[in-house]
Amino acid sequence: MASSAAIGSSNVQELLDLKQNNLNERARWVLDAPEPPGLWHELLDCAKETILPPGNKFLSLRNEPGTKQVASLFQEIFPILVWCRNYKATKFKNDLLAGLTLASLCIPQSIGYATLAKLDPQYGLYTSVVPPLIYAIMGTSRELAIGPVAVVSLLLSSMLQKLEDPMVNPISYRNLVLTTTFFAGVFQAAFGLFRLGFLVDFLSHASIVGFMAGAAIVIGLQQLKGLLGITHFTNKTDIVSVLKAVLKSAHHPWNPHNFILGCSFLSFILITRFLGRRNKKLFWLRAIAPLISVILSTLIVFLTRADKHGVKIVKHINGGLNPISVHELQFHGQNVGELARIGLILAVVALTEAIAVGRSIASIKGYHPDGNKEMVAMGFMNIVGSFTSCYVATGSFSRSAVNFSAGCESTVSNIVMAITVVISLELFTRLLYYTPIAILASIILSALPGLIDLHEVRNIWKIDKLDFLACIGAFFGVVFASVEIGLLAAVTISFAKIIILSIRPGVESLGRLPGTDLFCHVNQYPVAVKTPGILIFRIKSALLCFANANFVRERIMRWVVEENNHEESEEKAQRTTRVVVLDMSSLMNIDTSGIASLEELHKFLDSNRMQLAIASPRWKVIDKLRLAKFVDKIGGKVFLTVVEAMDACLSPKMATI
Repeated sequence: MASSAAIGSSNVQELLDLKQNNLNERARWVLDAPEPPGLWHELLDCAKETILPPGNKFLSLRNEPGTKQVASLFQEIFPILVWCRNYKATKFKNDLLAGLTLASLCIPQSIGYATLAKLDPQYGLYTSVVPPLIYAIMGTSRELAIGPVAVVSLLLSSMLQKLEDPMVNPISYRNLVLTTTFFAGVFQAAFGLFRLGFLVDFLSHASIVGFMAGAAIVIGLQQLKGLLGITHFTNKTDIVSVLKAVLKSAHHPWNPHNFILGCSFLSFILITRFLGRRNKKLFWLRAIAPLISVILSTLIVFLTRADKHGVKIVKHINGGLNPISVHELQFHGQNVGELARIGLILAVVALTEAIAVGRSIASIKGYHPDGNKEMVAMGFMNIVGSFTSCYVATGSFSRSAVNFSAGCESTVSNIVMAITVVISLELFTRLLYYTPIAILASIILSALPGLIDLHEVRNIWKIDKLDFLACIGAFFGVVFASVEIGLLAAVTISFAKIIILSIRPGVESLGRLPGTDLFCHVNQYPVAVKTPGILIFRIKSALLCFANANFVRERIMRWVVEENNHEESEEKAQRTTRVVVLDMSSLMNIDTSGIASLEELHKFLDSNRMQLAIASPRWKVIDKLRLAKFVDKIGGKVFLTVVEAMDACLSPKMATI
């Protein structure tokens, strides 16, 4: 009996020693990892990925003939060369119908958006010719409809009229618009060429939702001038100034014919839009409703001579192709820096709207547009547009939705639309002389409901309160201050959120799920069981640095003290074997301040007869801890997983490397 017991005890000891050796060997895997790439190596890799991104075709063509390399280069720059080889007549039929439908909506909207940008009506039509053609040969989104949009038009006028009054000096103001368009195009192209698309993400989704809603309110208020036929109106965009201007105009004589005409056709457009949404086959009805409104209202004014009775009309619109405007760009003077700043803002806002629209529609069709090519295409179309009397163009949500509903197959629909607008510029601009301004206001007003997404606002409130704060900050900033203040508020709140989450990262107390080797947050999983004598913490941050190291250290020390006070009356003897395990699986990097905070934590635990162990450290983290001799200070208690750290802590003798 005694001998068999001795043999059994010996077998158990051998198993324990074998398990301990396995733990030590796996811990060695962590400690003996090769040195991670240095700073210069990472910078070179980043530059290499920027110039030649993964999957770049040019690397595989280095040994190919020069003609093939040139052909591949052109295909990369102009995607139309790739898909046009499989383009069929049936696809052209669909694109032709979609392009004509698009033009019927684009022409009246472009005229209205030009007036919103404080430009002559023809500049909206010019912007619907050259940019769509450039995008058609360089863009990768099939359904995106290019042209002027309401938000960009509002941004442009609200910021530039502080530099030049469009009513006093319209030529100088137009030159500033063209120069700003050039800068916006340069920034957009640079974002794509140097893979800087992350800059667009500074405007978060919640900020964009709030900004668009606020911009819709401001644009709607601005249309009161045309809808009510007000002669003298404020140049400010905030709601207080606009309402004051409306109240002041109430004391002056006004003609109700503008209001009646505008509201009548606004109702007509909204009804057709409602019918088009109820019945998908009637999508064309909502698309041509604005054009029908322009034609009918122009005929009514012409036949009744309503312009002689107070109805304000567009009057002369210059016809013909886009005039060359290179000589009108201004790259000298005191406003160049300000124009570049405005161009940067417009570039980001225009890209954000276009990419969001393009991706949402492309996801329905089952393909993914190339983000960098999209930025390059939009940049070049705005650069060339500034040379041909166009202002900032981007993808329109309302027109893209119509383009999609009309069954477009490719960017040829943009080409058809542009050709139709050219024909209108050549033949029909004289017919728009009697078009009432109230109709243009009603067309713009009819497009605004699509900019206000109340359902998404409710979702943001439910999901993330800080995101909701950014949303309403952008909204109230635009409505009660200015468009710039709204953007600044959105970006500031978004950055404040990032900073708060960075300097106050979460620290989770972990427990083991019964019957598994998983360790989870005890508050999220109440069934998770803590092991007596051992505390396990996970740092919920990718970086332990000067900004958050002290907060993390104090949080862990406070929890350790609270646990000791709680257990002191229950099992006081356990304090002599207590171990604190830090799960570093979420920690990607650490700096010297982070290491110093870990050293202070180790000293605190050591003075209280506790030990510190580290589990699942990442490559850069363990390398820096090893260089700082911190691994030696904690006795080499570094483990591959939390499970192995637990096994080692529960063994008779803590594994020491």
